[in-house]
Amino acid sequence: MATDARRRWRKPALLALTAALLAGAAWGLAQRLGAAGGNSVSLQRLAVATVEVGPLQRDVAGEGRVVAANSPTLYATASGLLSFRVKAGDRVTRGQLLAELDSPELRARLAQEQSNADAQKAELLRAQVDARQQRSELKSALENAQIDLQTARNDLARQTKAYEAGAVAGMQVDKARDALEKARIAVAHAEAGLAMKDDSLKFELQAKQQALQRQTLLVQDLRRQVGELALRSPVDGQVGQLLVAERANVASGAGLLTVIDLSALEVQMQVAESFARELAVGMPGEISGAGRSWPGRISSVSPEVVNGEVAARLRFDGAVPDQLRQNQRLSVRVLLDKRDKVLGLARGSFVEEGGGRWAYVLKDGIATRRAVRLGAQGLSKVEVLEGLAPGEQVVISGAQAFGDAAQATVSP
Repeated sequence: MATDARRRWRKPALLALTAALLAGAAWGLAQRLGAAGGNSVSLQRLAVATVEVGPLQRDVAGEGRVVAANSPTLYATASGLLSFRVKAGDRVTRGQLLAELDSPELRARLAQEQSNADAQKAELLRAQVDARQQRSELKSALENAQIDLQTARNDLARQTKAYEAGAVAGMQVDKARDALEKARIAVAHAEAGLAMKDDSLKFELQAKQQALQRQTLLVQDLRRQVGELALRSPVDGQVGQLLVAERANVASGAGLLTVIDLSALEVQMQVAESFARELAVGMPGEISGAGRSWPGRISSVSPEVVNGEVAARLRFDGAVPDQLRQNQRLSVRVLLDKRDKVLGLARGSFVEEGGGRWAYVLKDGIATRRAVRLGAQGLSKVEVLEGLAPGEQVVISGAQAFGDAAQATVSP
């Protein structure tokens, strides 16, 4: 009897408990719907990420194109008829003949100046012979004067002895003494004349030698110009573009063709003006394409802003990869900053929505709008300065479905 009584009251109690639980769940759902203004969004429409402490890497990515850091253009050094020895796209080596110019005027001028140089050289040789002859004559005159001087000395000595012996009159001694003085003056004049003639001949020969040197330099320069009529490759590389037609009559200074140095290829990318002030020469980067990637470093940053962008060039950090072509498209990433232990969150559309000033925090099925302040921003992660704590779930994309609601219900 007691067992039947317990069974009779247990069933209504279970029913009452079940009803109470259902009422509580309905009341909780009603509370959430009331708090969210009745707005409910499916979790599948949202992207949710967890606030974590970890490393943050700031970088800028974009598309770059291969450019030649060294692409010399060859110019005509003289007017003439042009003949190419290569075609566009041909591989060439340093010093290889690329084209030739035929300049009859330049060759004729070289022949004329060479003839003038030969004539001046002959004139110099003739002047040297004349100088030696004139010096020889003056030296002979000096030697004769010296002999006369010695003869006068000897004669004076004899006359003096004879006078002392009483053999001659004193007049003979005086005459011998005058002859000695005259011979001495003649020797002095001969020595002075030889010295002055030496100086004069030296200056004349120097003038002729300098004139010959000037003419020789002119001939050497013309020979250089004639040699440059044969245009040779300044680098190992590839012929880029032929700027004039074959057998064209070109003017001096006209551009003829370009040569691309394939060992000095770089990658140029366009960077938004907002990142320009953070770029610096030497920053590391990564260049990728065709399933491969290569390390690189910024080699130069343009000081000019064009259409809101700045051009930056990256040089391969190591050997230049094979099979690259000028203007080939490659992907480029440049590392701007790297930090450790940063409170961060995966990047999403919430960064652009509202300028990153607020975000929806998800807890117990309720997305609550909260004011936040973001710091450094990378391509995949952003730094959180205020408003969020580690471990919180944040809606990073799809929050536009909430409208401007302060809270919204998120259904599984």
